[in-house]
Amino acid sequence: MSWSRTLSISMAFVCVVLALAHGQNESHSYLGFDRNDYPGDANLKTLRQTFSYTGYWLNNPPGEKTNNWTGHRAAVESAGFGFLVLFNGRLDAQLKTVANATRLGRSDARVAAAAARREGFPRATIIFLDQEQGGRMLPEQKAYIYAWADGISAAGFRAGIYCSGIAGPDDGNVVTAEDIRQNAGTRAIVYWAINDACPPAPGCAFPQHPPSPAESGVRFAEVWQFAQSPWRKDVAARCTNYSRDANCDAPGIGDGLPIDLNTATSADPSHGRGR
Repeated sequence: MSWSRTLSISMAFVCVVLALAHGQNESHSYLGFDRNDYPGDANLKTLRQTFSYTGYWLNNPPGEKTNNWTGHRAAVESAGFGFLVLFNGRLDAQLKTVANATRLGRSDARVAAAAARREGFPRATIIFLDQEQGGRMLPEQKAYIYAWADGISAAGFRAGIYCSGIAGPDDGNVVTAEDIRQNAGTRAIVYWAINDACPPAPGCAFPQHPPSPAESGVRFAEVWQFAQSPWRKDVAARCTNYSRDANCDAPGIGDGLPIDLNTATSADPSHGRGR
């Protein structure tokens, strides 16, 4: 075999190796949605044409007196969805002291774990604590979050948190996700960051190749909520692609179905599908 022929084969081999290496290192992001109300069995097939996963509440969502997601896990998984499993946490006004916050965190972790088991989620599912208040977390808020995370881990699940990824101008530009992570010690908490400001958010958009969660500004986020319904005037003022009613409506649903939009590093961010 000639030297030139050998060189050609060698170069081709190198190209294949580099291509494979690039493929292994290439990261993918997946589009999903969440909403307080269950969208209905009839809409799952249409929603699945656009979304890889959905939020799934274990207790009453913020501002709600009931949770109509309960009992629908099998239908959601059968439709092909992955999960973002959510537990609505406490507001600061309910916590009062560090000691009380710690007690409530432990108690709520037991409630969340029991609900996850009832709904059929497997061990090691990531349960995201919904932290609605932003800025620098107060001592009682941190006590609640970390007691909850410890309780979730002790119950055989994994702890995640849904929290702000936006710098608070009235609080030293602190980012809630950063504040929680910096004070979490050795706890392995998964972060779902909220940043619906345009930019970096694309607004109410459904890209085939969603942005990486790290583009939220929270480099360690594994999930990024980049659009909310309704549109938040104080945050998303530069976003121009919401509906006239200020909502972000899911595509293909006739009368409109307001949703929040997310991008994640996995098609099943909570790893909640049956094993």
